[in-house]
Amino acid sequence: MRIYHYPSKSAEARVVSIANRGAGFKKKDFTEVNRILEDVKKHGDSALIKYVNRFDSPGLTAVSLKVTAEEIRAASKKVDRNFIRSLNRAASQIEAFHKQQTSKSWINTKRPGTLLGQMVNPVDAAGVYVPGGKGGKTPLVSSVLMGVIPARIAGVRKVLMATPPMKDGTVNPHLLIAAKKASVDAIYKIGSAWAIAALAYGTETIPKTDVIVGPGNIYVTIAKKIVAGTVGIDMIAGPSEIMVIADAAANPEYIAADLLSQAEHDMLASSILVTDSKETAQAVVLAVKKQVKHLARKEIAEKSLEKFGAAIVVPDLDVAIELANRMAPEHLELQIDTPFEYIGKIRNAGALFIGSYTPEPVGDYIAGPNHVLPTAGTARFSSALSVNHFIKTTSIIHYSKDAFKKEANDIIRLAEIERLDAHANAVKIRLKH
Repeated sequence: MRIYHYPSKSAEARVVSIANRGAGFKKKDFTEVNRILEDVKKHGDSALIKYVNRFDSPGLTAVSLKVTAEEIRAASKKVDRNFIRSLNRAASQIEAFHKQQTSKSWINTKRPGTLLGQMVNPVDAAGVYVPGGKGGKTPLVSSVLMGVIPARIAGVRKVLMATPPMKDGTVNPHLLIAAKKASVDAIYKIGSAWAIAALAYGTETIPKTDVIVGPGNIYVTIAKKIVAGTVGIDMIAGPSEIMVIADAAANPEYIAADLLSQAEHDMLASSILVTDSKETAQAVVLAVKKQVKHLARKEIAEKSLEKFGAAIVVPDLDVAIELANRMAPEHLELQIDTPFEYIGKIRNAGALFIGSYTPEPVGDYIAGPNHVLPTAGTARFSSALSVNHFIKTTSIIHYSKDAFKKEANDIIRLAEIERLDAHANAVKIRLKH
């Protein structure tokens, strides 16, 4: 992890290379994923079983694709009380946060003779994809809560969950208990692109959904990109990223640990320190070298830091904020002495973590806000997964005869400017009568 001084040619080159790293999509990946989607769309369950048997569980059949109530009861005996306690706290706090996001239908009658408004309705069915994680050994429990709870709060009638099975055809018990806690309607043992295809198009066993959310590997991401438009999706997620803005008072050990918490995700992850203190930058680089040696995912973290990591020294914190707004990081930490003086200047970030005792994992698991966040600079125009991803709005319009007559000539004039005679005539014919 190198130190750069900004602004400079070398720092600018590093910033540009990080910002343009992308998700690593290749043409052959799109071709392969599209082939899988079309296969599932055409052949349904038989295609699903073919892929499940080949990549996940050799013995699984169409009959056993859906998780049974008995499997969930058996899972409850395999998790401990400490897990249940932590799960309950996380679920409660995630629910409390997302309840603040609900929208209501409204009607306005301020203009005489008109009734204008908006109806808010949830989608009928949502699919939540949850990665299995190394054959079920690293279950992403938090992804269950972050995907399902907002859908439930939105009022979605049917929430389905898809997750790849382990080799023996079962699902990690922690995922099943999390799904039960979040009140999932059905769980299906399918993963990767074929899971997205099933949720988008439906099969004999799996109903099609209206919205698909949740993180996944490159095949899942490409599949969501392709089916977007057939169904709604949360976002096209790229590799994870973190930016820490720090000053001379920040703790280098804390910063190093937070940078590594993202670097361990994958080799395309980005971890950036921006500081107005050269001494802080030097101390953090040393702390990173020391801490990375003890990580189970040491090689991944080291390659991530080598390719897309940086410690950037800036003239002052205002320049640091400008750089953050330019890069629009997924996770932005403010480890500075007076963070609340600066938060009003931040325009582009997926989530903001304030203070030395608010590391990024707090948001990943338990704080309440959603951890499905815009990546790769897309926080410039998109937001975290929320209740709003599961609703749609319908405009309501009513004009009385008098209100119509008052605005009719304006409508005709605008329609004729656009050379849409039939539009104008729909108004004229009513004026004649």
